[in-house]
Amino acid sequence: MESMGKMKTSWDLYIEEALPKLESRNMFTPLRPMNISIAGQGEGSRTKFDEDEYETFDGIQPWDRLAAQIELPETFFRRLLNGVELVSKYELEENENICSNQEMQYKKLILFAGNDFLGLSRHPTIAKATAKAAMEQGTGPRGSPLICGYTNYHMALESSLAKLKKKEACLLCTSGFGANMAVMVAIGSIVPVMCEAEGRRPTKEEKVAVFSDALNHASIVDGLKLADRLGGVELFVYKHCDMSHLDALLTNCKNKRKVVVTDSLFSMDGDIAPMGELAQLRKKHGFLWVLDDAHGTFVWGKNGGGLAEEFNCEYDVDISIGTLSKAASSLGGFVTCSKIWKQWIQSRGRSFIFSTIAPVPLAAASYASVVVAKKESWRRREIRNRMKELHALTGIPVRSQIVCVMIGDMMQAIKANHELLESGFYCVAVGPPAVAPNTARLRLTLTAVHTSEDIRRLVAIISKYVQFQVSSSSDCSNHISPRL
Repeated sequence: MESMGKMKTSWDLYIEEALPKLESRNMFTPLRPMNISIAGQGEGSRTKFDEDEYETFDGIQPWDRLAAQIELPETFFRRLLNGVELVSKYELEENENICSNQEMQYKKLILFAGNDFLGLSRHPTIAKATAKAAMEQGTGPRGSPLICGYTNYHMALESSLAKLKKKEACLLCTSGFGANMAVMVAIGSIVPVMCEAEGRRPTKEEKVAVFSDALNHASIVDGLKLADRLGGVELFVYKHCDMSHLDALLTNCKNKRKVVVTDSLFSMDGDIAPMGELAQLRKKHGFLWVLDDAHGTFVWGKNGGGLAEEFNCEYDVDISIGTLSKAASSLGGFVTCSKIWKQWIQSRGRSFIFSTIAPVPLAAASYASVVVAKKESWRRREIRNRMKELHALTGIPVRSQIVCVMIGDMMQAIKANHELLESGFYCVAVGPPAVAPNTARLRLTLTAVHTSEDIRRLVAIISKYVQFQVSSSSDCSNHISPRL
């Protein structure tokens, strides 16, 4: 079982059996690769994608700090302090004022609520790659990837992501949401396609049993709802990160084919799925492991390969889904998997099939982000440093770059949030109905371009509202692990 990720699995063989049934019904949809000539260089010119040509830097640079800074119009800033949300009748007026009044006052804030974890949004190498592609190729999208939008830029990006994730192939999607939807629907369509070819409906035991963590992202939940409507899956929800419950469900399930799908890092609580235990359960039960590594990709692992790389189980994960809109500071989603799975998903994943592919400059930006994120490993170290500092000052279990500071009472959380705003910090107070009653919290995101001084000032304010239990040890390595 140790080599399951390196050779064809029973699932790959099953998909190989199903693909001809798509082809016989003219439902197989191949990608159509296209090269774009470079403007002014004649027919047949090609863009070269050489990682060594991308300039990288060792340590934080002046432009990096800008990635952690935002400016809010003073009028909107005052609305936030007064607890007044922008509603439709104010929004148009506010936007008109912002656009027309160049003398409007702005409030500068340090951002602790974004997903630009590595701080790449202001990186000059990525900006140059984007501008170069725009000058040579223009800006507009060319079409769907199944018609005429799949260019050499997109192929280069897919290749780099597949290599990063230790997978055979990669499929680009318009968003991370769309990537999850495509995978879930593709899984849900396998059994119906097989049975329709035989002119019958699937039995309950023939359906694919899908086991989903209770706190999985909405894109997984919605994708599974669509998959369920196709009639090819049986859905099971296991308690959040509870491997005993998952093991029991798997053991008692009579379905031959099983899938486990989970977030790697849960975005509201900041905790990490028990990767090691999931790998052991995969060996025991032989399920297809689908991992949504949206918040882990580029941030975790020696090369930024994500939490599967961090916990040395890359070859145990069968399908790894990610996004380019967080640590890569770009836009779009992707699915890394075997070649045979790519063919199935591109033929049955509706959110992929019916979406326009990203414009070429965006693909060029994403490719540059992959290169920079991999090479500038100091950014991952800096995130770890901020995690350790926050733990040392508060004693709270800092498991990842997403940290929830529990306050309890929603009014107290709002007061804390307002004082943070007045002191120059932008973060988010989260309360019911998004979370359970009496569990209001401040949700913080730590980045590579925050400083130690940022953390100290932030904690000094929050400590007025939370009684921290600070231990004598500043080591938080026991918290930087999967919650079991």
